[in-house]
Amino acid sequence: MSEATRGGIRNADLLTVYCNDHLAASVGGIELVKRMIGAHAGTVYEARLRQLLKELHEEHHALRGIMAELGLPIRRYKQLGLWLGEKISRVKLNGRLVSRSPMSSLVEFEFLASAVRAKRSGFETLREVAAIDDRVDVELMDGLIEQANKQHDWVTHARREVAADVFGGRPESADEAAGD
Repeated sequence: MSEATRGGIRNADLLTVYCNDHLAASVGGIELVKRMIGAHAGTVYEARLRQLLKELHEEHHALRGIMAELGLPIRRYKQLGLWLGEKISRVKLNGRLVSRSPMSSLVEFEFLASAVRAKRSGFETLREVAAIDDRVDVELMDGLIEQANKQHDWVTHARREVAADVFGGRPESADEAAGD
């Protein structure tokens, strides 16, 4: 048997809660990106948002598979709660009563950047689980972490572009701006 062994997980009940929270968040992320695709149809963001949606679906299925391998139950009510929460979040004051505010895109990209970072942290945690339980594929976790890094890079760049479009300025990172 490899260095990692089956059953080395402590607090499986807490891991169940943790994984279900991340699984539910993935449902919210998928719904947000679907909405963003509609809002950005025909723009430079559409193709990359569609690719991101595909990757989010793959990650959701990967997490479900990991939970199945570990024998962790899926709590569907959490997924339903996040799905509903994403729908409710569409009803917000954004300075416009009927039409979509340009600030809506900025807030969505900011939220998406934060969510991708949180997702990456979840994959890093599961990478630690993989070190003690060979039912979690180390290479899969490494790939998901790398994918999240690439997603975050793109979303962060897009967020800066949207912010510059809404408020003015140049879409450069703080590090780039400080170097001027």
